[in-house]
Amino acid sequence: MSTSVASPAPPAVACGVAAEASPRAARLPPASVGRLPEAGGAVRLRLEKTTRPRRGRRPYHRRGVRGGERRPNSRPSRCQITPEAGHFELPTAAVFNPLSTVLEDLRGHCPRSVPRSRAAFRHQDRALAPELRTPIRRQLYEPTPPGHGRAGVTVQEPAVEDRAADEGADRARWLHIAREAADDLAMDAVAREQAGKTPFDEVARLREAGLLTLLIPAEHGGGGADWPTAYAVVRSIATADGAIGQLLGCHYFLSFSARFFAGPALSARVERESAAGQWCWGGGFAAHDPYLFLTATPGGYLLDGHQSCPTGARVADRLAVRAVRSDTGEPLAVLVDPAHPGVVCGDDGETFGQRLAAGGRVEFDSVPVTDDDVIGSLSPDEGVLSPFAGLAAPVARLISVQLCLGIAEGILAEAREYSRPVNSSAQPYSPPQDPYVLTAYGELTVAARAASALADQALDALDQGLARGEDLNDDECAEIAVLAAAAEAAASRAAQQITARALDVIGAESSSSRHGLDRFWRNARTHTLYEPVSHRLREVGDYFLNGAHPPFLLPS
Repeated sequence: MSTSVASPAPPAVACGVAAEASPRAARLPPASVGRLPEAGGAVRLRLEKTTRPRRGRRPYHRRGVRGGERRPNSRPSRCQITPEAGHFELPTAAVFNPLSTVLEDLRGHCPRSVPRSRAAFRHQDRALAPELRTPIRRQLYEPTPPGHGRAGVTVQEPAVEDRAADEGADRARWLHIAREAADDLAMDAVAREQAGKTPFDEVARLREAGLLTLLIPAEHGGGGADWPTAYAVVRSIATADGAIGQLLGCHYFLSFSARFFAGPALSARVERESAAGQWCWGGGFAAHDPYLFLTATPGGYLLDGHQSCPTGARVADRLAVRAVRSDTGEPLAVLVDPAHPGVVCGDDGETFGQRLAAGGRVEFDSVPVTDDDVIGSLSPDEGVLSPFAGLAAPVARLISVQLCLGIAEGILAEAREYSRPVNSSAQPYSPPQDPYVLTAYGELTVAARAASALADQALDALDQGLARGEDLNDDECAEIAVLAAAAEAAASRAAQQITARALDVIGAESSSSRHGLDRFWRNARTHTLYEPVSHRLREVGDYFLNGAHPPFLLPS
């Protein structure tokens, strides 16, 4: 039976200390905690101290003393949560706050019951029955949302090992969903790419799979995944359809951008609205000529101008674009509803690749923009953006990296199937032995794996930088940006080399439009034309030789 924690709860005692006395004690949110013992009415939670004898010692006598004063030779080991009827034991691991002050408060009253480090929490919750362990972990280890008052259990945080296991399980689940979506897209990839229709159906597939809200925190209604998971999802989708991979990657970057350029309140509001509406984001923050202009008005701004080829513009529920204030010249990131009559999205001419990226020409005619629609400044001037906001550039660069690697891996997988002989009675199977074919596949595999290894190195550095948050400094941001630039240069060259040479290895059959193998080369070449390798190599060389920090430039 699932029993919910009642609100309000009476003050509970944590190791003999009333939880209400601690300013950092927080009430558990009302939610199911799994199979708790049945109790009539509300369940009152109370933390009580229990003891156990020390191992290898007589429990009630001092060593060598018989008779005389008896002293319990025992120590507090775990706490109990006691409902009105029955009880179950809960380890001390569930009653700690990540803030050291709360740990010290507990140690002051029962110092032996509170572990001195996170490592000491290992395996303590194994005392719970298996049917209780998982739901209680889920309930007690989740951060308490703000505004929920106080009650009998302090804010909790799982052990490092448990948290890593949960993150690994979530990542595996999302990657499984992404592979299923990629397999679905691969089934009709050739026909869809040749038809070149606006990808409303493809976006609907991503929305149905839950991939559009992947990066939004769970407390805001999203999937709660991290950037490494999002990159892996983009790469998986790009193996089947590079254009949809680009559309999804652009959506991830733009929907996350408020965390870089906006304050916490605005970022949270935008993410909640995006999750509730299942928004697909389109547009981009790259500097274009001519610019979009913002004219100040009493109620905000008016947006005017036009842009060409912003990704996802024709399928987006929201457009995030770069616009320049006409009075100050400051570039701003603004959010626009494309359903407004002043926004007109059209086709800007068909490209020979990335046909399903839903780009086009977008015109803005006196579109009202409120102050709440301004995400933040994009000015590269010194002191305007924090080093953490500067990570927006390498985050976007690594999306391009995953896209290139996904396209390269996609054509390698298809080329391998074409190069393997068909096993039949007339022609028994034998592994290909052509030395030129084997050498070519060896070279292409090495190129793909080398670029992938460099991408992983850049991704690890970025992940650490994002974890540092506002503590990141300029030098650390520059190093991450250089690694991302190097990874993009390597992935771009690898994608161009692999998609071209794979057609040579397959031979004349690769020219058939029925197979559609040329789409990989066309997609890779179109994408890399927008992000020239020479620019990234110059940044890497300038940093290596002169120690110059890369400029803050957001990709198209």
